Amino acid sequence: MEQRIREIIQDSDMVLVGIGEEFEGVRQLKQIPEYVRLIEEAEATGKDWMIPAINRYFADREIKKGQDAFAQIPNVLAGLAELLQDKNYFMVTVTTNDYVWDAGFKEGRVVAPCGGSRKKQCAGGKDCEVPPQPISQKEWEQLQGEISNRIDKIQESNVCEMDYINNCPQCNRPMVLNNIFAENYDERGYLDTWQIYTKWLQGTLNRKLCILELGVGMQYPSVIRFPFEKIGYFNQKANFIRVNKNLYQLTEELKEKGISISENAVDWLTSLC
Repeated sequence: MEQRIREIIQDSDMVLVGIGEEFEGVRQLKQIPEYVRLIEEAEATGKDWMIPAINRYFADREIKKGQDAFAQIPNVLAGLAELLQDKNYFMVTVTTNDYVWDAGFKEGRVVAPCGGSRKKQCAGGKDCEVPPQPISQKEWEQLQGEISNRIDKIQESNVCEMDYINNCPQCNRPMVLNNIFAENYDERGYLDTWQIYTKWLQGTLNRKLCILELGVGMQYPSVIRFPFEKIGYFNQKANFIRVNKNLYQLTEELKEKGISISENAVDWLTSLC
């Protein structure tokens, strides 16, 4: 099956990729007691916007310990980038751990509507004229240090409350990470790339299109799952490939042109790449 899918990809004029929740690794992270307690504290204190940074901190920590279950995610994404390097592709991801940005995909060919930890925004969201902007390496290191300190606090059973990054230069409200967990998520952080994506989609009509939907669940179905099904239905030259451990089923309209694989997408991609 993997060889057949490689041939479909190589024979396609364009490739549309969706990266879903199975690439977050949250199921594995929830086996770590400190992680669970830190997430609970972040939610209880209104600092949900820290969740992507917490996820990345613990995943990186486990990778450094040699835990293959976590190292597999960035490794297979790098393998996918290599597999697609000569193709005309675009990727949509709902992951917020930012591993896609380190994998080597082409500049401007990845859009992340749920945000992550790469940008900061005013807590007021679009009410503020200051748009989301990249966080500096120093700010990222400070965030990681803050998480490390809070782990120690949790182990001591003390109250844990994350600090804000800094204050907005215009309205002096706190700056938070630009992601979907923020109370006033500022979508300006990804809209420029989304416009490029929608223009790219217009060029897929009547072209041989491979739609590769990997690990996408029902957490944000309007971002990838439903739109991809619609694209696959209307493009008569499309091949639709859906990989998901539990939600692998295809619609009736896509069964003739689709392949469904009941397997965790991260594990399956290891075999493909």
